[in-house]
Amino acid sequence: MKFGKEFASQMVPEWQAAYMNYNFLKTLLKEIMIFRQQQSRSQDNQVNLRPQSLKVGTLKRRGSLFRAFSGLTSRYGMKSPKKDKEDEVILVSAMHTADEEQGEHVHGQSYQTFFLRAAEQGSEYEIVFFRRLDDEFNKVVSFYRAKVEEVVKEAEELNLQMDALIAFRIKLNDPAAVTPFINERNTGYPLEVIHEEQQEKGLDRPREYQMASLDVLKHVKINTTAESPLSAMKSLFNSSKSDLQFNKNEFKDAKEKLKQAFIEFHEKLRFLKNYAFLNQLAFSKIMKKYDKITSRNASDAYLKMVEESYLGQSDEVAKLIERVESAFVKHFCNGNRHQGMSTLKPNAKRRRHRVTFFVGCFFGCSLALVVAIIVNMHNRDLLKSNGRTQYMDTIFPLYTLFGFLVLHMLMYAANVYYWMRYRVNYSFIFGFKPGTEMGYTEVLLLSSGLSVLTLAAVLSNLEMELDANTESYSTLTELLPLGLVIVVLLITFCPFNIFYRANRFFLLVCLWRCICAPFYAITLPDFFLADQFTSQVQLLRSLQFYVCYYGWGDFKQRNADKCNKSDVYDIITIVIAVIPYWIRLLQCIRRWWGGQDPTQGLNGLKYFSTIVAVVSRTIQTQLTQKKLKAAARTFKIIAGSTSGVATIFNTYWDIAMDWGLLCKNSDNPWLRDKLILPNRSIYFIAMVLNVILRLAWMQTVLDFHDAPFLHKNALIAIVACLEIIRRGIWNFFRLENEHLNNVGKFRAVKSVPLPFSYQQDDKNQ
Repeated sequence: MKFGKEFASQMVPEWQAAYMNYNFLKTLLKEIMIFRQQQSRSQDNQVNLRPQSLKVGTLKRRGSLFRAFSGLTSRYGMKSPKKDKEDEVILVSAMHTADEEQGEHVHGQSYQTFFLRAAEQGSEYEIVFFRRLDDEFNKVVSFYRAKVEEVVKEAEELNLQMDALIAFRIKLNDPAAVTPFINERNTGYPLEVIHEEQQEKGLDRPREYQMASLDVLKHVKINTTAESPLSAMKSLFNSSKSDLQFNKNEFKDAKEKLKQAFIEFHEKLRFLKNYAFLNQLAFSKIMKKYDKITSRNASDAYLKMVEESYLGQSDEVAKLIERVESAFVKHFCNGNRHQGMSTLKPNAKRRRHRVTFFVGCFFGCSLALVVAIIVNMHNRDLLKSNGRTQYMDTIFPLYTLFGFLVLHMLMYAANVYYWMRYRVNYSFIFGFKPGTEMGYTEVLLLSSGLSVLTLAAVLSNLEMELDANTESYSTLTELLPLGLVIVVLLITFCPFNIFYRANRFFLLVCLWRCICAPFYAITLPDFFLADQFTSQVQLLRSLQFYVCYYGWGDFKQRNADKCNKSDVYDIITIVIAVIPYWIRLLQCIRRWWGGQDPTQGLNGLKYFSTIVAVVSRTIQTQLTQKKLKAAARTFKIIAGSTSGVATIFNTYWDIAMDWGLLCKNSDNPWLRDKLILPNRSIYFIAMVLNVILRLAWMQTVLDFHDAPFLHKNALIAIVACLEIIRRGIWNFFRLENEHLNNVGKFRAVKSVPLPFSYQQDDKNQ
C-alpha cells in the first residue's frame, strides 16, 4: 500500500483536517517534476539542433578528467565547510510572534523556510512548495500543542477526582478515620506530579508525596446520574449534585465513572501520540520525495528542524501515558497489569472468514427457497385460488413482519459498509464499546439467517397444506409464524454470550431508554433508534395482529374477523401507530427542557403534526372500511391537509436540519461546506428520492388501498418497504452530518461525566 493511503487509513477521522495535507503537497511536487521534465526536453531539443559539423568535430573526453581532485579522505564523509555552504538549499528559522515577545516563548513560535536557490529557473514552484510545507507544519504543531495543553488540564482534573475517590474509600472502610500520616513510599497521587517542568525551572517547592486528605470530602459533592425513571424524574426538578452518603453503591458508581474516564483519557493520549508520529513520518516522506524529484539535499535540514520542534521534542504525552497506565493498573485492576492493559488497549477486531462464508451460504439458501416458493405457487395456481383472500388477510401479515426486519437490516448493513468506506466513525457516534461494533458482514449474517428461517417457514407452510398426510394438522401450520417469533425473541433476550450479546444488550438498553423517554437524558443512539421505529409502524401493527390473531382470533380456522371487526382493535391500531412519534415528541421535549438544543421545540412540533396526520389518516381509513361515507369524507379532508403539512415539514427538516443541506451560500451551493461523498450529484439525488418516498407516505389518504393485481395488504407492505428504504438513505446522511460536526469540533473521544464536583474556590487552591 502506498504511504498516502496508509497515512489516510491511520488518521483519527475527527482530526483529519489537522493532519498534514500529504496529497496536496504531492500535487505541488508533481508540478515541479512536470516543469523539470519540460525543461529537460527543451535542452535535449537544443542539443539536437546544433550544426552537424560541430557534432562530428567535437572531441569527447571523459568528464572525470576535468573534475577537481577530491582527495583520498572525502569519500569517508569529511566535507569542506565551503562545499557545505554551497550545497545548502534551504534555511529554516523559528519566527517570533507577538505572544513570544510577551514572554510566552512556546506558544508564539512558528517556522519559516527560505529557499536559497531563488535565482534558478523554475524556482517559483519550489518556493510555493516550501511555503505550503511551512503552513502545514505550523498547523500541525499548533494543533498538537493545543491538544497537549488540553490533556494536561484534564490530567489535573483526574488528579483531583482520584484524591476524592481515595479519600472516599478510606472513609468508607473506616468511618472514624482521620487524615493519616504518610511517608514518601506511600503516595496517593495516581499521576504523581504533572508540573515537572515548572519545578525544574526554579520553583523552590520540593516534590511532596502524600495521600489525598480526607478534608477534601468536605468540599466535594457527588454528581448523581439517573439509573431509574424515578431517580431521573427527581433529577429534573432537583440539583444533579448531592452530598456524599458514604455507602458502597455511591463508591461503586463513582469508581466505575472514573474508570471509564481513565479509559477515554488514555485513548485520547494514544491518539495524540499516533498523531505526532504519523505527521513526523509524513514530513520525512514528502521531503525525501522532494529530494528525489529535484536531485537536491534539503531533507536533512528540514527534518532536523522537525525533530527539534515541539512536535519532536515534547514528551508530556509519553509521560502521561505511562502514569495513566500505572494509576489504572494500581487503582482499578488491583495491580494486575495484564488485565489493565487489555482494558486500556483492547485488541483490534479481526474479520472472520467463516462469517463471510455463512453470509454467502445463507444468501444462496434464501435464493433457492424463493425459487421453490415461486414454483410451488405457480404449480398450485395460488394467485387465482379461492383461498387467496383468506391467506392474504391472515398468514401474509404474519410473515411480512420478518420481511420488514430483514429489509431494515439489509439497509443498515449497506449503511455500515458506506460509513466504513468513507471513514464515518459510526462506532464512536453510537457509543459502542471498542471491539464490539458489528461490521456489515455481521449484519448481513443475521439478516440472511433470518431470511432463511422465514422463507423455510413459508415453504413449510405451503408444503404441509399441499401434502395429504399433513393437511389435517392445520393447527401446526398456523403456529409456524408464532414459533418463529418466539425463536427471535428468545435469541434477543438470551443472557448467554452468543449471537452478539453486547450488541443485543446495547439495543435493549436503548429500547428501554426510548420507552422511558422523558426520564433520561437523550443521547444520539436513543433518538436514532426511535427514528427507526417511526419507519416501522407497519411492523408494530403486525405485532399487534399476532397478539390478536393468536389470542382473540380463531387461528385454527384461519379466521381474523374478530380482529378486523373489533372496535377495540381499531383503537389499539391508532395507539400503535402513534407510539413511535409520541416517543420522539417526548425526547424532543426533554432535550428542549434540558437546554441541549433550542431547535428541539420546533422538532417536537414536527412530530406533533405527524401524530395528528397519522391519527386522522387511520380514522379515515377505518371509517371507509365501515362504509360510513359522510364521516369518512370529512376525515379525508382533515387527513389530506394534515398529511400535506406534516409531509412538507418532515421533508424540509430531513434535508435542512438532519442532513445539514440546502445551504445557499456554502462552498458547495445548496449543499454544505464539507462533504464526504466525492460526487455532489449524489446529494441532490438523495434529496429527490427523499421527497418522492415521502409522498408514498400519503397513499392511504389518496385512496390507493387496492389494485387490480395486488391485494390491499400487499400494497401496504410495498409502501412500508419504501419507507424503510427511505429511512436507510436518511441514516447514512444523518450520521455523515453528525460525523462532520464532530470533525469540526475535533471531538474524537467521548466526554465522560466525572463522579465528583469540587467547589470552584477549593478547586483553584
